[in-house]
Amino acid sequence: MTVHHLNQLLLASSLVLLVAVAAVRVSSRSGLPSLLVYLGIGVLMGQDGIGDIHFDNAELTQVIGYAALVVILTEGGLGTKWTEIRPALPAASTLALAGVATSVGITAASAHYLIGLEWRHALIIGAVVSSTDAAAVFSVLRKIPLPARVTGTLEAESGFNDAPVVILVVAFSTAGPVEHWYVLLGEIALELAIGAAVGLAVGWLGSWGLRHVALPASGLYPIAVMAIAVTAYAGGALAHGSGFLAVYLASMVMGNAKLPHWPATRGFADGLGWIAQIGMFVLLGLLVTPHELGADVGPALLIGLVLTMVARPVSVALCLLPFRVPWREQALMSWAGLRGAVPIILATIPMVNGVVGSRHIFNIVFVLVVAYTLVQGPTLPWLARRLRLGEEQEAADLGIESAPLERLRGHLLSVAIPAGSRMHGVEVNELRLPAGAAVTLVVRDGTSFVPLPTTALRRGDELLVVATDPVRDAAEQRLRAVGRGGKLAGWLGTGGAGAGGAGPHGAGAGR
Repeated sequence: MTVHHLNQLLLASSLVLLVAVAAVRVSSRSGLPSLLVYLGIGVLMGQDGIGDIHFDNAELTQVIGYAALVVILTEGGLGTKWTEIRPALPAASTLALAGVATSVGITAASAHYLIGLEWRHALIIGAVVSSTDAAAVFSVLRKIPLPARVTGTLEAESGFNDAPVVILVVAFSTAGPVEHWYVLLGEIALELAIGAAVGLAVGWLGSWGLRHVALPASGLYPIAVMAIAVTAYAGGALAHGSGFLAVYLASMVMGNAKLPHWPATRGFADGLGWIAQIGMFVLLGLLVTPHELGADVGPALLIGLVLTMVARPVSVALCLLPFRVPWREQALMSWAGLRGAVPIILATIPMVNGVVGSRHIFNIVFVLVVAYTLVQGPTLPWLARRLRLGEEQEAADLGIESAPLERLRGHLLSVAIPAGSRMHGVEVNELRLPAGAAVTLVVRDGTSFVPLPTTALRRGDELLVVATDPVRDAAEQRLRAVGRGGKLAGWLGTGGAGAGGAGPHGAGAGR
């Protein structure tokens, strides 16, 4: 590649990114999922579109798709609240294992008996489409104020179910007879255990290091967090475990560890996540050949109908039966089994492995994902309202950024009070911060001043709070508790901090 070629590539890439960014604005207003817009951009650039770009490298698409998925899972894990996901872990794990098995069985049987596909092809399709897509779930659910149990279950399921599905797709796509089911179960259990151990260990060590080592520049913290997350993925994969589970768990640990300069880190990860989604979907759009899809539309719609209306609801009902989940929440979780780029990426595995008829499988999966994402994504908020879920808005959480003062053995907390915070109207002395923490400065309407104990805080204020090492966590817990429950937080059972300290309910609050 010459410098001239590099200039052309940079121009084309920047224009694609700008069009994709503008498309997000259009999709958010129309309710059309942005992933379909990105796929459309790729199709328009392809050999049947105005770009006339001939691209058929399935192996490169798979590699880039895996890399993009690592970034997307990192961004999703960093934004997952432990307080929401912890109660949902048993249900989410059951959906990610037993739910996947149920969905694969029902979908594969329908593909074999209704469409006439041979069992290997039917099992591959069943496994490929049984995984919910992390990018689609994260992007849609966080715009809808749903109950914490529903959001936590769906987010955890989408982060967990990639690992067993990848194992199944690889097993079904390997030449020779498929291994016995108990061998596959053993492999899945072992890879999940290794991935979980690596992810938790790397996340804990990385969080400990970032909290105890003051880096010379705030911009280094986001880079370090992403590097730690990628280390978890690579370490888990090289240890013959689930790298996807490892990166998700490591990111979730770091996301709930109150790391320094957290807003900057979240913004950096969010930006990388958008780039990964755009690049991945555009590349998948390039790989598809639209004029070959005609014969696969009918089979794809029929398989998708069984998956959406039978396989997913049955798997949700069976898996959530022991957890006594209300039927309304079950109905919403059944409809929220969103598919996105992950199934299309997994559909490249049989192509790379040389499975006969793999192009036919890829086309069916592509049409299925596009058609049912177009139906499910825009209707999910409507269904949540019809089921009377998520109508109550929680108090907006505080934005707190921490910068370590290493030589002074303290921390400087920058606190932003959002519009929906219940800290509005609370006086400084009513915050009841622990001894060793104090509000030193208030910035209001562009003017900074040193507050008095009787100074009433307002929405839009920014506070600088200095806290010593021993009380840093307690101070942040107390601030978050007041932001959610007002000055009586802890006394009325709202938010967790009692007088002069911080209780358990404020720990791990979202940022």
